Amino acid sequence: MAEIIDLAEIAAERKRHRADRSPRRQSLERAVATLEQSLADTAQTLPTATREDHAEILERIERLTMLVRYGMRMLGQGSNSGLDSAPNRAGR
Repeated sequence: MAEIIDLAEIAAERKRHRADRSPRRQSLERAVATLEQSLADTAQTLPTATREDHAEILERIERLTMLVRYGMRMLGQGSNSGLDSAPNRAGR
């Protein structure tokens, strides 16, 4: 009897995994990867940027970070949904 339960659990896990790899999920994973790369590229420009450009670059980094977090939460990988909410963001 235990073997039948194990097979049912394995079948359910396979079905869930196939659903997780849907085209919509794959598209979202690619979008998050693109955002992460854009965030990394933007962060690399900060050390060589002029002082006048720092505020704009930091704002871009903040926006990209929020988008990456949002995408990760949509994928079920985020740990704290309150990180990007307005009351928690200082100075706004």
